[in-house]
Amino acid sequence: MADIIEMPKLSDTMTTGTLVKWLKNEGDKVESGMMLAEVETDKATMELESFFDGTLLKIFAPAGSSVDIGAPLCAIGEPGEEVSAPETKAAEEPKKEEKKEETSESAKQQEAPPAAESKSAAKTETKSEAKPAPAATESAPASGDRIKISPLARKLAAEKKLDPSRIKGSGPGGRIVRADVLAAEAAGTANGSTKGAAAKAPSGPSLFAKGPIQEERSVPVSNMRGVIAKRLLESTTTIPYFYLSIDVDAGPVMALRAQLNEGLAGDGVKLSVNDFVLKASAEALRRVPTVNSSWAGSEIKYHGAAHVSFAVAIEDGLITPVIRDAQDKSIFDVSKEAKTLGKAARDKKLQPAQYTGGTFCVSNLGMMGITNFLAIINPPNSAILAVGTTVEKPVVKNGQIVIGQVMTLSLSVDHRVIDGAVGASFLGALRDLLEKPALLLV
Repeated sequence: MADIIEMPKLSDTMTTGTLVKWLKNEGDKVESGMMLAEVETDKATMELESFFDGTLLKIFAPAGSSVDIGAPLCAIGEPGEEVSAPETKAAEEPKKEEKKEETSESAKQQEAPPAAESKSAAKTETKSEAKPAPAATESAPASGDRIKISPLARKLAAEKKLDPSRIKGSGPGGRIVRADVLAAEAAGTANGSTKGAAAKAPSGPSLFAKGPIQEERSVPVSNMRGVIAKRLLESTTTIPYFYLSIDVDAGPVMALRAQLNEGLAGDGVKLSVNDFVLKASAEALRRVPTVNSSWAGSEIKYHGAAHVSFAVAIEDGLITPVIRDAQDKSIFDVSKEAKTLGKAARDKKLQPAQYTGGTFCVSNLGMMGITNFLAIINPPNSAILAVGTTVEKPVVKNGQIVIGQVMTLSLSVDHRVIDGAVGASFLGALRDLLEKPALLLV
């Protein structure tokens, strides 16, 4: 009897996964541990592993389809073994959507008065020449038929400004999948997702340009964006927030950073301000450990290690990779790990163990020129640090007004776990470490 591989739960918040592409074809021989496909979760793109030896008999979910956890993906068994294809939501949803659109269109046509049919037909032909091609969330008509395109491919085509009607599908029944969109982009054969839209000027938009600022469209919510929305709503509606801000003299840390980068350039060392903030946060958690905690309903969990996460902006949202046991790592180790995790996050290659289990989070918008902001707590953490840019401004030192470098840090706090005095103590410890950065090298 054939073994069925179902959509696994690849992250703690995952409810559905998108089948990005199959790495094996029907009829291929597979072994346990071999990678079968790439699956996009709400956090990253991960590989689907086979747990059986045999032949890939049947693929139930085509590339580009969205599949619920537990739904069948493929069958593995002996060569020639017959397998009946189960009905899956992934296969049914596009058909239902197309049927619904076709039904609504035919209903509209039936409602039109018979006497006006010839006139409306003439008007339709005239308008169709100037009418933009449908957005990626619709199925564009081509040669009298509707385009078969997966939701993921539809979204990708819209983002890359490609015309789906000019893309040849390689999926079941000629369905356009993600790989087809990428191939069309590389070949340059489907440029221009809207026929009536003005071409983008090579030198950028004019200050005096008129008309729409972008193509009006609706894009399906991705797995990642859906989970972000759910968790942030949960955070802001269930956590009693309060906020604390403090100004830090960033001169010492900027000077030490410049010295280290210059002196160790031959060893490939290039520390960022964020590296110092991450390491200082871990040491501040050692000094004020109450902040390193989580609300768990009937109990408060106090964590023994500073697993410091940091926000990374990616194409469809953000993710928070975790530097584990940051309190025991040197600033050079923290810097190296942060760069590695940041790249993996942007490539959507993070493994679950690399973005779960954080006990404290840092969000830095200073590199984008933001002076100060208030971040939203990432449950189950009890606090998150918002880091602003370093600004030159007049400050008073030894009774004299001089030009100083000031960085604003803001702490968002869960009042169920942390009180004002504890939060203030943490920010005080953090400021002390950043204004005496040599302590972070010990």
